[in-house]
Amino acid sequence: MPHIRQPLLRLLAINLAIGVSVALLMLGGLLAINPLNLRHLIFADRDAAAALGLLLFGFLITFGSAAMGTAVMTLGTPRKRGDGDGGKPVKAVALAHKSRA
Repeated sequence: MPHIRQPLLRLLAINLAIGVSVALLMLGGLLAINPLNLRHLIFADRDAAAALGLLLFGFLITFGSAAMGTAVMTLGTPRKRGDGDGGKPVKAVALAHKSRA
């Protein structure tokens, strides 16, 4: 697999896998919690596989793209070990302090 050696594609694949895992956990949790008898409503239908498939597809698109988008948006942030500032923009914080004075 020569494509997986590219750092950007590897980053996207890892975060897509994280998004898929979260989507599967959400679907399982939704079926386990059974809010408003949703599980019973889905499995009472004559084509429960279609309903589950569409629900899973929506979760996969949502959480997969959210994880991948978050990974891409954090690419430009410098990371230092032990730096727990959460990537706050220093210039915006400095300007906010100047305007208060």
